[in-house]
Amino acid sequence: MEVLVAEEMEKQFQSLPTKTVKYIKASEVIAYALNRLPALYATSKRGWQRQWHRGKTEMYEKITTAVRQGIIAVQQDPLRANDPLIFAEENAASVALQGLKVLLQCEDLSWENLTVVVEQTLINTSTGKITWRQSGRSQKEIFDWEKHQI
Repeated sequence: MEVLVAEEMEKQFQSLPTKTVKYIKASEVIAYALNRLPALYATSKRGWQRQWHRGKTEMYEKITTAVRQGIIAVQQDPLRANDPLIFAEENAASVALQGLKVLLQCEDLSWENLTVVVEQTLINTSTGKITWRQSGRSQKEIFDWEKHQI
């Protein structure tokens, strides 16, 4: 349902004046609409396809109306104070992943490939293929793991 609502919101935003869209928070419109629509859960690929089709056909008018109402509701009170939700866990995870990218010198590091990259880095380090250098140190100060084996 989230994807269908987001698509409909984008479609409706295209028909609005640019000046108006600039003052509407898409996340608020989406939340408003989703809170007025039924959830479409699935546990299998076939179930997901069925729910997707249902959302595109049976729920199309309800989605369109909910998004339109969301746009109107968000516009009605443009001066209200709004403190967005901040998920500390997500932010901390993102910061940790960025730190690991630097430490492991792997720009394409992601949560999906983290285990593989760390494992390969440890293997490469134990065999001497990788030596470590902290940022700010000169080339002469590279820590040589071969000299400090256990």
